[in-house]
Amino acid sequence: MSFATTSLARAQARPLAAGEATRLLVYRNYLAYRRAWYIFVSGFLEPVFYLFSIGVGVGQLVTGFEFNGQTIPYAEFVAPGMLAASAMNGSLLDATFNFFFKLKYNKLFDQMLATPLTTMDIARGELSWSLLRGGIYSAAFLLVMVAMDLVSSWWAVLVVPAALLIGLAFGGICMALTTWMRSWQDFEWVNLAVIPMFLFSATFFPVEAYPAAVRWVVEITPLYRGVVLCRELTTGAVTWASAVSVAYLVAMGVVGLLVVRRRLDKLLLT
Repeated sequence: MSFATTSLARAQARPLAAGEATRLLVYRNYLAYRRAWYIFVSGFLEPVFYLFSIGVGVGQLVTGFEFNGQTIPYAEFVAPGMLAASAMNGSLLDATFNFFFKLKYNKLFDQMLATPLTTMDIARGELSWSLLRGGIYSAAFLLVMVAMDLVSSWWAVLVVPAALLIGLAFGGICMALTTWMRSWQDFEWVNLAVIPMFLFSATFFPVEAYPAAVRWVVEITPLYRGVVLCRELTTGAVTWASAVSVAYLVAMGVVGLLVVRRRLDKLLLT
């Protein structure tokens, strides 16, 4: 019996491969959300309502916008922005509020570290779940766009991978910033950053509408890079500049992941 117990303990204590640890944490989050499917539905419906009210409703009063040399209907202009915002919202919820609760209140990460999991495993697993949620939102929204005939290029098949990059960027950076949060009141700063970004990141009108100085600020925001990338894919106006958006979003996600790992080391291991 003691030999079997010792063998089991050794098996349980063995280091986990990165992919195995990530799958375990994603599966854990799936089990936690399995009976709360309505939360996913509510997060998906918000950008759909924006699309119908602004893209379609206001679109009746707007003739269309020029994008990369081609004129497109207003609804077709707004829809990719809503898709990018959907990816942002899906990733943001888990990377901020839920991550903070696990870290500060129910001490879930402390419990995980009593297993062979490491802080890098936790950071990678939580980030994977947050971008997966954003990807699910975006895939569902893309189906709505296709049903409404708001997609005019086969490049749109790459929109879901692009949405995962948006989730990667926002998930990584927001998780990193959340490690400095002290209380729920600090999350007012999240709303202060997200709402203006949503309204002014060329989601509803071209960035050329801004003065040069303001335009420069808008163009360095992650949501703007995501909006432009999704719009280029759905309209077929893909250029080499699209690679800039991809590199930008990947870099943000990787930097955020590394910062989260270091912050968790400091908060949980010292």
